[in-house]
Amino acid sequence: MTTPLVVRAFPQSSKRDLFAGLLTQFEQISDFDNWISPALQLLQKQLNLSGVALVQGVKGQWRVLFQSGVIPELPIERLADVLDTESASQAEGWLAATIESPIEQGLLLVGFANNPDPQAASISEFDAAAAGVGLVAAYSNRLARWTNRAERLQALLDVTVKWDKSQDSESLLDAIAHTATRLLKAERATIFLIDRARNLLIGKPALGVEGGELLIPADAGVVGLAIRTGHPQRVDCDVAQEQALVHRDVDQKLQFQTRSLICVPIRDSQGRDLGAFELINKLSGNFDNEDEEALIELAAHAAIAIEHRRQVERLVTSKKRVADQAQKQVPWIGSSPVMTKLKQTIDRVADTDLAILITGENGTGKEVAAQMVHYLSGRRDQVLVAVNCAAITETLLESELFGHEKGAFTDAHQTRVGKFELADGGTLFLDEIGDMSLGGQAKLLRVLEEKVVVRVGGSVPIATNARVLAATNQNLAQLVREKKFREDLFFRLNVMAIEMPPLRERGEDILQLADYFLELFAVKVRRTTPRLTDAAKKRLLAHPWPGNVRELRNMMERLAYLTTEPMVDAIDLPFIDAPYGGASDDFLALDQSLASATEQFQADFINRHIAAARGNMTEAAKNMGLHRSNLYRKMKQLGLATDSLEP
Repeated sequence: MTTPLVVRAFPQSSKRDLFAGLLTQFEQISDFDNWISPALQLLQKQLNLSGVALVQGVKGQWRVLFQSGVIPELPIERLADVLDTESASQAEGWLAATIESPIEQGLLLVGFANNPDPQAASISEFDAAAAGVGLVAAYSNRLARWTNRAERLQALLDVTVKWDKSQDSESLLDAIAHTATRLLKAERATIFLIDRARNLLIGKPALGVEGGELLIPADAGVVGLAIRTGHPQRVDCDVAQEQALVHRDVDQKLQFQTRSLICVPIRDSQGRDLGAFELINKLSGNFDNEDEEALIELAAHAAIAIEHRRQVERLVTSKKRVADQAQKQVPWIGSSPVMTKLKQTIDRVADTDLAILITGENGTGKEVAAQMVHYLSGRRDQVLVAVNCAAITETLLESELFGHEKGAFTDAHQTRVGKFELADGGTLFLDEIGDMSLGGQAKLLRVLEEKVVVRVGGSVPIATNARVLAATNQNLAQLVREKKFREDLFFRLNVMAIEMPPLRERGEDILQLADYFLELFAVKVRRTTPRLTDAAKKRLLAHPWPGNVRELRNMMERLAYLTTEPMVDAIDLPFIDAPYGGASDDFLALDQSLASATEQFQADFINRHIAAARGNMTEAAKNMGLHRSNLYRKMKQLGLATDSLEP
């Protein structure tokens, strides 16, 4: 609360011009310390005094702060009486009057006149002059406080922006501490945060301390007192009782001397103690009331910043935990050579921003591969957004991917954020990209190249930093040749290609996947996991799996729900008659000769047996009832590669 200025009355005389002169001088200088010397010269001249001085008496110690002219030895007892009675005094050529100053205590305006000087000022005029000096001191103090507060607020505004950009708590505390030392002109600053588990105060940063961290008992010294009482604490240089509160063990350890200190508690928005904010050694002496007020204000801002940063770190930790759990739930199962090589490829390209095109037959696990890429990348803590392009009509595609503004079209009752915006900073998975219309392809290409989207019905470009993964079960190169897919979009998406192998080429991965799915669904139906007989395993390995992993998963789900026996035999496997799909089934096409279809069947049959035997040619030949040399000869006849196989 602002205290009103009080001016003592002075005679209505020509001396009023003196008061106006004092104010005029201050108006030109606007700083009390620079103004007081010329002001005393003006008083000496106008009041016809041989000398005039600004004197301070505190705790029995007297000193002349500013002086003009000649002042004999001060009459200490008389000046002490003036301070005690707060009334002006004149005797034996001396004049003295108190100065009401908000800055310093025990101030007197003291004048001396050669005896006798009939032109010298009367005591009432001298008292009025002292009142004028006090008024200027009060005004100067207010001006300085307003200026300092404006500077503090500007500095707080500047550093608040920097605090929000701090990446972690340590850099945040460091920014706050440096701001405090700069604004309040102190040697060191430390923010102590309470570690309740260890009953310690952790000082971070401890500016000037090696390692930047200081540990002290929770109730130690001035800091502990500030936290316990909830009130600011100060230690002045020359007050022994206050100096005794300083935790000197820290000074000895750091080979440092604490001369002056100020400490204020830090509390969160709920009024709970967070710690304390301490400044050490004011560069110009002792900390004052204005410093205390400023540090309290800084501590309030620091509390908000610390609390906000802790909430952010808790959210980040939570997001990382969710990402870890999500990654563990991605069912990447298989140890066949082809899957091991594929996993190595994903490990290499995941933590890049390359666009990846994932190809493969239906049910081979393209979405699982996209999830693995996402969770192994630096975007793993951000969102993974999946879009099935085949399920979106061309009229809704633009709205779905880029969003729309309210009223952009019929039924657009509210603004909607598109998938590119949702995936900003994360990953956007475009499944069945081969089914996207040519119009949609053109719009998608523009976004991929410009990295901005514009909502339907909007005009503001919105930047997007989503990594795009695309998948298809179609031959995009063939679609490009048929003018059904844009060539430029094909090359934009196909920076890196990942081909998911069909299940029939993964050998005993089939059995690993079967066991995994059986156990998964057995847990859901709360039954003991059934086991596969050897005959059942052979039957699974011999099946062509036109539906790939999806077909196997569905079969194991049916087994878990329908079978009641602890063992599953070959006859129990619930195969579903379905049309073959994929390149391995082209021999069924009616537009080719019997010989051509027979060759394709033989090639496919041999490849599946080699995959089931994990490349062991002896075992594959045995399973087909052939000698190994005959198998090699047959493969050469069919044009199958044998260079990479074991001899």
